Amino acid sequence: MMYNWQQSDWPDFKYNTSQIDELLIDFAQKSGKSTGLLEALPNDYQQETVIELMVAEAIKTSEIENEYLSHQDVMSSIRRNLGFKTNMAKTHDLRAEGASELMVSVRENHDKPLSKEMLFNWHRMIMKGSKGINAGQWRTHKDPMQVVSGSIGKETVHFEAPPSMNVPKEMQQFISWFNDTAPGRTKEIKKAPVRSAIAHAYFETIHPFEDGNGRIGRAISEKAISEGMGKPALISLSRTIEANKNDYYNALKEAQSSNDLTHWINYFVQVVVNAQAEAEELIAFIVKKSKFFDRYKNKLNERQMRVTNRMLEEGSKGFEGGMSAKKYMSIAKTTKATATRDLQDLVEKEVFLVSGGGRSTRYEVNLK
Repeated sequence: MMYNWQQSDWPDFKYNTSQIDELLIDFAQKSGKSTGLLEALPNDYQQETVIELMVAEAIKTSEIENEYLSHQDVMSSIRRNLGFKTNMAKTHDLRAEGASELMVSVRENHDKPLSKEMLFNWHRMIMKGSKGINAGQWRTHKDPMQVVSGSIGKETVHFEAPPSMNVPKEMQQFISWFNDTAPGRTKEIKKAPVRSAIAHAYFETIHPFEDGNGRIGRAISEKAISEGMGKPALISLSRTIEANKNDYYNALKEAQSSNDLTHWINYFVQVVVNAQAEAEELIAFIVKKSKFFDRYKNKLNERQMRVTNRMLEEGSKGFEGGMSAKKYMSIAKTTKATATRDLQDLVEKEVFLVSGGGRSTRYEVNLK
């Protein structure tokens, strides 16, 4: 099989966006609505909303690579990196610290030209806590950089990237392309989601680092969208991609077989639109959650606040299957008798809704 980078027209990408004109209009409308929702909020709500969106992206971009980070660790780290005060303990998870630093850097550098130094810094961030990786430099190993699956001896090669010796030249060309296609530049691509899609496929094809290419590729996509909007995007691409990882890998594999990116762009722009819609939902949820805690912050004890907050980390519906007395005991680190009293108090105050009975009794947060 001949990959796109081995073909004579690499990297002269071709594409037709006629099939996604409505999607692009939808994206513009949704991004405007999200911005409007955010700007209508008080400043403290705006800050918390932005932080929650960054936390969601940090956690999901790591989950795609099978790394699972603590919501509290990422939240604590992002708040510190943004210069906000926090009562949360400082995280000792270097991976969470690095993922958080990446989110903050992408946001703070959304309007700066892409550079090798920026990419190296991002790579050092996400490689925190990783061993045996040459962080902050292009890959140099002579072995082929392959994406494979299957057991040893029965591997299936899905993709092979350009040789390491080609990476410096390929990345110099990529960085020039990215900056030249930015708003107001000589080769501007006016439709931000289209530029974001091309940038992602282009970068992932080069696969310039030993590890972490997916996370940095998604950060580049977000940067492209932010540049097109003229401000940091309120979006979590990874949250949407992670929900249908197989679709993502299949579409990317097809994109890496040809320099006609029409199908890939159609797929990726839909991901961007879906991510924008999810951002709207997340903003609405965060507002409800913020008002909820404002309403009850002086009416609940420390155990009740801890458990409720932990439930809402999972989203508007809380834990799958609801909260139980056993789960409450575990999270609050308390006795059965205390858990029972706390839960009954939460129901009486209409903080929790209760269903079932006996051992099947379950509780959900009442986000009215």
